[in-house]
Amino acid sequence: MTSSLQNLLDNNRQWSERMVRDDPAFFSRLANQQNPKYLWIGCSDSRVPANQITGLDPGEVFVHRNVANVVVHSDLNALSVIQYAVDALKVEHIMVVGHYGCGGVLATLRGMRVGLADNWLRHVHDVKVRHRRRLDHLTVPEQEDALCEMNVIEQVGNVALTNVVQDAWSRGQKLNVHGWCYGLKDGLAKDLGVSMSGAHEVVDVFRNAFKRYPRGA
Repeated sequence: MTSSLQNLLDNNRQWSERMVRDDPAFFSRLANQQNPKYLWIGCSDSRVPANQITGLDPGEVFVHRNVANVVVHSDLNALSVIQYAVDALKVEHIMVVGHYGCGGVLATLRGMRVGLADNWLRHVHDVKVRHRRRLDHLTVPEQEDALCEMNVIEQVGNVALTNVVQDAWSRGQKLNVHGWCYGLKDGLAKDLGVSMSGAHEVVDVFRNAFKRYPRGA
């Protein structure tokens, strides 16, 4: 086992040496303080690395990931991350970031069984059912992209309605919630235009976001 992972340890050593060479104080600074401005809530997919996509160094983005970037009010893991990021780290931006070609979203759309994760993906299934009239008339590729985006929009709404975010806004804390979708084919992140900076914006932003997906006849 050790020998099979040796290349990772070698890569780690080379990376550490390169960071110190470029910035001798990097690790001492990182060890003494975590001060990110951003919380990234993304998919567990290995092809969507938060730091590399945004060009940020370690310590500059706080990250939570799960299958299909879902945020639900029964998930104490996600809620604890949000609470720590908002209350302790004082992040200024929460980004929910999905990606086109998401395996969880595609499994939901195609009715595929994947095992235990089926229970988790019921949340994505609920999004599909809720917006079926906006999806059913589209071609299959269009449905796949649209559901990836719709799932992000729904999760942005869920984040905005958490008591942590609502309480932060009520006390005047500077906090913005955003929704992005990342393209595996071109490496570009698309802003879905659902940014919210206060409780008064949530309903209108959420409602207007789905108008870009017209209902079928």
